[in-house]
Amino acid sequence: MYNNTEQRRLNDLSTQMLSAPQPMFEEDAKAQLEQLQTVIKYHEWRYAQLNNPVISDYDYDMLYKKLQQLEAQFPNLCSPDSPTQRVANDLTERFDAAPHLTPMLSLDNSYNADDLNDFDTQVRKLALIPEGVNIAYCVEPKFDGGTIALVYENDQLVRGATRGNGAIGEEITNNARAMRSIPLTAKFSDYGLQKVELRGEALIRKDVFEKVNTQREEEGLQLFANPRNAATGAFKVKDAREVGKRGLEAFVYQLGYAVNDQGENKLDSFATHHESIEILGKLGFKIAQQETKVCDNIAAVIDYCNHWQTIRDNYAYEIDGMVIKVNELSIQEKCGYTSHHPRWAIAFKFKAKQATSKLLGIDFQVGKTGSITPVAKIAPVQLAGVTVSSVSLHNEEFIRSKDIRIGDTVLVERAGDVIPYIVKVIEDLRDGSEMPLIFPTQCPVCSSVLQKSEGEAAWRCENDECSAKIVQKMIFHVSKEAMDMEGFGKSIVERFYEAGYLKTIADMYRLDYETLSGIEGFGKKSAENLRKSVEKAKQNPIHRLLNSLSVHHLGRKVSKLLAAEIDNVMDLKDWTTERFTQIKDVGPVVAENVILFFSKPENIALLEELQLLGVNFSQTDEDRPKQVSEDALLGGKTILFTGTLVKMGRKEAQEKAEALGAKNISAVSSNLNILVVGAEAGSKLKKAQALGTVQILTEDEFIELIKS
Repeated sequence: MYNNTEQRRLNDLSTQMLSAPQPMFEEDAKAQLEQLQTVIKYHEWRYAQLNNPVISDYDYDMLYKKLQQLEAQFPNLCSPDSPTQRVANDLTERFDAAPHLTPMLSLDNSYNADDLNDFDTQVRKLALIPEGVNIAYCVEPKFDGGTIALVYENDQLVRGATRGNGAIGEEITNNARAMRSIPLTAKFSDYGLQKVELRGEALIRKDVFEKVNTQREEEGLQLFANPRNAATGAFKVKDAREVGKRGLEAFVYQLGYAVNDQGENKLDSFATHHESIEILGKLGFKIAQQETKVCDNIAAVIDYCNHWQTIRDNYAYEIDGMVIKVNELSIQEKCGYTSHHPRWAIAFKFKAKQATSKLLGIDFQVGKTGSITPVAKIAPVQLAGVTVSSVSLHNEEFIRSKDIRIGDTVLVERAGDVIPYIVKVIEDLRDGSEMPLIFPTQCPVCSSVLQKSEGEAAWRCENDECSAKIVQKMIFHVSKEAMDMEGFGKSIVERFYEAGYLKTIADMYRLDYETLSGIEGFGKKSAENLRKSVEKAKQNPIHRLLNSLSVHHLGRKVSKLLAAEIDNVMDLKDWTTERFTQIKDVGPVVAENVILFFSKPENIALLEELQLLGVNFSQTDEDRPKQVSEDALLGGKTILFTGTLVKMGRKEAQEKAEALGAKNISAVSSNLNILVVGAEAGSKLKKAQALGTVQILTEDEFIELIKS
């Protein structure tokens, strides 16, 4: 989805956004809001799709809160696709979709005693509990594995699923059945329950993980980076026996849904969360019984969290914090939920782990647009169970600001137990032998003189014949974000390039599959699958092709905007800057880069070659903008949906409104025309009522309106 260069750019942008001042004017706010949305979506992808985040949870939360604050300050800028309007997604296309019986929301996070005290204050306010009256909280480990949902019907395990997007996961029933800690039958009927959905975490014990990696090393297989990756990776394997090989276990921590044979909700038959968990333990489920504690007040919660922060390394499983839940279910019900998290629970995140190491040298990597990224090579050091030997230094300015020198002793942090990061140099340990970094003036691969554009931090190689750029462009071209050629990944591109099968992007569309089928480790089946993937890619909509060309600053969003305005890709070679900037959200920088690309004869020759090879260059239905008649029922109206819709999903309702000419927005402001109110509508309804200019409809009234 994101190639290496784009990921480095977004990592840099994330750092900038964390320290960026809050804008005062809407024009500045719009630019910052778009950048925040971009980096947050990228980090959600790294976390949910790859199980390999590159920033700490704390920094992610800070970016998220910054976006929330910005949207609250300028509500008209909040868009329906903002990360604040949805729960993070980890779906793939490999398993059947499995709708959850109730939404699996995220947790709000805390990092210190002040945050927990604020949480206690909020609970009191929501549940109308006065000061001086204690609230009991259940505190349990926050396991660092993969979330699962288990459905039992008539005492039988009928489905296992991943968390997915919170509403729909991926069915992994066979893999769940392979975990010995998950009972195949459980006597829920003894408690009057006919159908239940449980939430849990699948993970691997630390000592078992070491044995698994030792075995893999003996078999010549790639080692797992950490227990979490080994566990979540097992979700995606087709052979359930692999789950057993990896020693997966599942801790159950929540009874999320429970009905009797009449379909009546029976969650309220339990008085407390702790009681429901103890019953699950009695039914044969693995629970964190010894580690879980019911605390009488928030002060006791804080003490218990701090205690676990000091002993976490001695625990048999990887945990990255503690989860605090209001124990009484009646109080939970009063607190309710936001669209993102329950208001009655919060995660206390442990501090990042740090260690010192020696900086041995610096490598310089070249990206698809020629950006040069310095990577520090350090003496291998263990951080949160992973051996770290490489740390990105982002760019020259980052190195200068921290005065990083070869030979320095540096403090390395694996922020959020994931990304290696140089916090600072230990200057007191310098002995005079350290060497200041000399940033290259020439490309480390092709020796071309590096260039640096005004306003950018990165130095770039501008030589289009640079082999590193060519390879990185090809890797991006076949990626899921671009032409989506399944089976044509990074290692295959590099291998084919080195073997001489690939010299340009066009070569990907004229491969000799008979020759490829004879390559060791590739084979006839792989060659045939690759052929089908390439042929399928030829029919892609043109916005994918535009994005795949690695034009600097031309990403997916602008590619779609351009595709909607042209009949053929080659139309763009005659466009002027003025023509580009007439399109909303297309700025002069993007325009200049696209014009530069089409001004080069070698690029035109490449495009003409791709056309001759059968790659689609004409606008498709997917590229065309949706047409709405001028007299559409909701033409020119803005609309917002709030609360829970019962008769149709939120997305379906938004699509129906859009088809009738309405524009969906995500916040109440003076620009809002219609507010559709579902069950449990909250502050948005009050704001709309206060404005007095918004038409307020119930879900039934909205359905009647669109029927008319």
